[in-house]
Amino acid sequence: MWNMPSRDLAGQEKRPSSRGMTLHLIKLCVGIDTVEDLEAYRIQRSKEQSARGVPIQSVHVTRMFPKQAERLLDGGSLYWVIKRVVQCRQRILSLDEIVGEDGIRRCAIVMDPEIVRTSPATRRPFQGWRYLKTEEAPMDISDPAAGGENLPPDLRRKLIEIGAW
Repeated sequence: MWNMPSRDLAGQEKRPSSRGMTLHLIKLCVGIDTVEDLEAYRIQRSKEQSARGVPIQSVHVTRMFPKQAERLLDGGSLYWVIKRVVQCRQRILSLDEIVGEDGIRRCAIVMDPEIVRTSPATRRPFQGWRYLKTEEAPMDISDPAAGGENLPPDLRRKLIEIGAW
């Protein structure tokens, strides 16, 4: 009885939607002060990759490989915490196992190069990455002016810090 599929009112078997299966990652963006800094860093990395003749990819390497990879690859994103505030995300394209020069296996999180701004959400510091449920993820900002991008960066950062957004 416990393993019976659920059924809708018409008696049709319900299947979980892939939307409910999606999971995200959240990570501190160490050494970056603004979304603009992250964008500039990604542009610089692309230039370096191009100069070396390697494929241009937006990649973040982490020590641990996510156990829920399938859910992350079902439309998940990596949400970046910049200065204690979630401010943007990048869609996860793949999770590749790599081995460093030291022989240690790691996870290369390959992301869409597009950096999507999100509504600000404060976070306490943490180490590594954490899973982030879709219903807990900050919404995308479709209109850049809605996030105060037209304000001076210092003023915008202060407003975010005090919770004005």
